[in-house]
Amino acid sequence: MDLRYEAYCFADRLFYDVQSSAETSEDDFSQVLPALPEGWAQGDRNIWRHTYPQGVPLPKQGWKIHVSATVLNAGEVLLKSYEYLVARRIPFKYLRTRSIVLARNSKYAPREGSGKLITIYPADDSELESTLRELSEILKGQSGAYILSDLRYGAGPLFVRYGGFVEQWLEKDGKRVLAIEGPDGALVPDQRKPTFWTPEWVKIPACLEEHLAVRRAGSADEFPYRVLRSLHFSNGGGVYEAIRKSDDQRVVLKEARPHSGLDRLNVDAVARLHREHEMLEKVAGVPGVPEVFERFSAWEHEFMAMSEVPGRPLGQWLGQHYPLTHHEISDEAVAAYTERALKVIAAVERIIGDVHARGLVFCDLHPLNILVDDDDSISLIDFELAFRVEEDKKPTLGSPGFQAPPDRSGFEIDEHALAALRLYVFLPLITMLELAPVKLQSHVDFIRRRFGLSEEYCAKILAGLERRVDPPTESPTTALDAPEPELPTVLKMVAAAILASATPQRDDRLFPGDVEQFETGGATFGYGAAGVLHALDVTGQGRFPDHERWLLEAVRRDPPKEPGFFSGAHGIAYVLEEFGHHDLAGELVRSYAAMVPDTEDHGLGSGLAGIALNLLHFAGTRDDETFAEQALELGERLDTALANVEPPGDKARAGLEHGWSGPALLFLRLFERTGDRRWLDVGVKALERDLAETMIALDGSTQVRDGSARTLPYVGTGSAGIALVLNEFRLVEPDLPVLDKLPELLSATTGEFVIQPALMLGRAGLLATLVHTGGPGHAIDRHLTSLAWHAVPYQGGLAFPGIQLRRLSMDLNTGGAGVLLALGTLANGTPMLPFLKAPTLAGR
Repeated sequence: MDLRYEAYCFADRLFYDVQSSAETSEDDFSQVLPALPEGWAQGDRNIWRHTYPQGVPLPKQGWKIHVSATVLNAGEVLLKSYEYLVARRIPFKYLRTRSIVLARNSKYAPREGSGKLITIYPADDSELESTLRELSEILKGQSGAYILSDLRYGAGPLFVRYGGFVEQWLEKDGKRVLAIEGPDGALVPDQRKPTFWTPEWVKIPACLEEHLAVRRAGSADEFPYRVLRSLHFSNGGGVYEAIRKSDDQRVVLKEARPHSGLDRLNVDAVARLHREHEMLEKVAGVPGVPEVFERFSAWEHEFMAMSEVPGRPLGQWLGQHYPLTHHEISDEAVAAYTERALKVIAAVERIIGDVHARGLVFCDLHPLNILVDDDDSISLIDFELAFRVEEDKKPTLGSPGFQAPPDRSGFEIDEHALAALRLYVFLPLITMLELAPVKLQSHVDFIRRRFGLSEEYCAKILAGLERRVDPPTESPTTALDAPEPELPTVLKMVAAAILASATPQRDDRLFPGDVEQFETGGATFGYGAAGVLHALDVTGQGRFPDHERWLLEAVRRDPPKEPGFFSGAHGIAYVLEEFGHHDLAGELVRSYAAMVPDTEDHGLGSGLAGIALNLLHFAGTRDDETFAEQALELGERLDTALANVEPPGDKARAGLEHGWSGPALLFLRLFERTGDRRWLDVGVKALERDLAETMIALDGSTQVRDGSARTLPYVGTGSAGIALVLNEFRLVEPDLPVLDKLPELLSATTGEFVIQPALMLGRAGLLATLVHTGGPGHAIDRHLTSLAWHAVPYQGGLAFPGIQLRRLSMDLNTGGAGVLLALGTLANGTPMLPFLKAPTLAGR
């Protein structure tokens, strides 16, 4: 789970966003702070407000101070710190609002950022020492979450770590990471992990030595359990497999951090751990429920020990057994799965019934809390939200799609989750129903037909999940639900939703999309305006001068952070060149040339392959061999890198965006341009490197291996991306032996169920791949009509959820613009992406 998405769900119900427009003036900390004196300036950047004295230089890096606080005391802590820092002209930044403080300390917020309210930038070690000494007295007695990445100063809310003061970026393992300078001036990663760390060349200041000694004094020898491995982490603490030292009893340890893992009522993980201990005692003896042993404190944290229960989370069980992900599905396999799934549901209902018989509401029923053993027996874990039915509580945390709405109470809360579970095991898109309740009826209709479920079973789902307050008024069917969807109509409706979502009044983005746009910028090809405007144009939906003007102004106002195609300057330059904005397009390519020698990423998305392919494109549009020569130089660099590439690791990268398939496409285009067969041979080697990351999946298809238990069929990372480039080779040299792998890869693109609609990591990409490669018509038709599962009515058009299905997205990589491109591939023969040739199958 990428925890970044949770933090971007607080601000808006429909789109991933930073917390700004949803905030009230009363929520902003500026209401409790005095005006800055003359000679000070401040500015907002995402969730932070940067406050700095004019004329005071900020070092590039050093020892920074973090001030922690709770939601309740944040205003007081900030005011006292603010007055101290302004009086001494020390630069700092702080979280802008109380709601941001709550979000940053919530259960599923990233742990490395938890607890931080203020970041202070001392000029040197002397100012570090005086600030810590004096501010610790001012804030004496104030509480706050422990900042895991830092060293605590004394017993108060002050923490320190060595790191960057200004943004410097470094490429590491194909990603841009924040960096600091090493002793030789070279950039190295600024490690931001949930553990205290200092670079080996940095000396601990004298004022911190005793505090480091205190930290090291906590000995694992004194801890009564020996931890074997971690099972799960959240911002509230960890879950571990351990052995009790006194008697070698094997247990599960649950950890709770004070003031962390907050719910919306500001209840922390420690309070929930105490409640879980109490609730487990009340259900003692219920089959399938852990036995609780003890609760104790250690290292400022609370722990609870309980018995192990067998099994793996229901989601993992589903991933192995759910038949609709397979490329070939027999009626017998569907019937056998239906029988097993119904038995699993019945077993969960039995345990929930036993919990209810003890007078408790479980309140947190979702797939991660249901363990399925090899014999399909069920266990139920995580009672931290459970309560006595007479308490009449409401859920304050929960899994999207499973958490009951406010109008449910008592045992109805669990009945809602059971209804969601009944749907989930047959169509695991339950997250979507929180975003788009209107999809409920069509999802239930599908599982009734596909799995032969009874009317009674489906009626239970509808009764449990239908909204009692503010039921959806939109039609549950869309243009994609027709037996043969009219593609021109669907294209217009997708474009209409994209255009209706535009926010030209904002500087940070034009179209809502993935959370990545807040890292790479709102103008990029993959996640920003450039890719969206490209998709609208090439699919025949029009050019929009006002939006193009926004893109031009955004590039000048906030230049891209890197040169890459999907994530930086070259993708934007490609679109500007196509739109006739040649001066700015050329300026972008030239101004980012200095960054290319430092780029080590080989991929098409952010690396050398995408840059070089765009340079070849510019060589063609401008008839300028200078660009072609630069592309050839990058091709040589990639050839050398390929010859020295390390063997495949555990983490998948193969595919069009991040793997060696992107360089393979470049090598093919260099072969076509030069006639030098060496480039064709190098391209085959690059494809073979990506093929080395594939394996035979559970359904017998060939997919990209991702760890020990997961395989990926997608375009960006996955077997479809390799297949697309193999197909490009087939169009040029149809007798290459490596092309024998193409049918094996394409078999992975025909599965009936795909969790996301996205172009790079979802169904749209699989559909477009089949169109490009002349795949079977029945599989293409099924992908087209199955896009209806995700299609959400929006402002008279059709929108699609992005990654994690929590919010709608309009961008090219993850949202509506990518779906538009895939549909254009099918309807008009539009190439799915730049640098690919027109598909071999098109027209409806």
